[in-house]
Amino acid sequence: MPFLTVEYSANLDPLDVPALLLRLNQTIVDGGHADELVIKSRAIRFDTFQVGTSSDVRGFLHVKLALMSGRTDEVKKALAEQLMAVVKATTPTPGLVQLAVELSDIDRAGFVSARIGGA
Repeated sequence: MPFLTVEYSANLDPLDVPALLLRLNQTIVDGGHADELVIKSRAIRFDTFQVGTSSDVRGFLHVKLALMSGRTDEVKKALAEQLMAVVKATTPTPGLVQLAVELSDIDRAGFVSARIGGA
């Protein structure tokens, strides 16, 4: 916990996805929102997509971050802005690219987590 998902359009290649995930994770850690070991990040590339109705070159990158509930709106807004700064600095622009960061709360009462194996 937390869970971070980056969804992006295929035309953003040469997006350096591993570097982006690492920077986003580091931003979460640097802000004191989680220990580095508990962040789970992944990326999903969409080869089939459409942005709007135009045939112009357009793309998207959407960061979804699910965190345990309990943070204030101000804290969540600041974290979203920090993550957006990373996204803006690392996303290629083959044309118009729409960027978004979305934070959601995970209800503590309905969440269970465990570690098995390893050190």
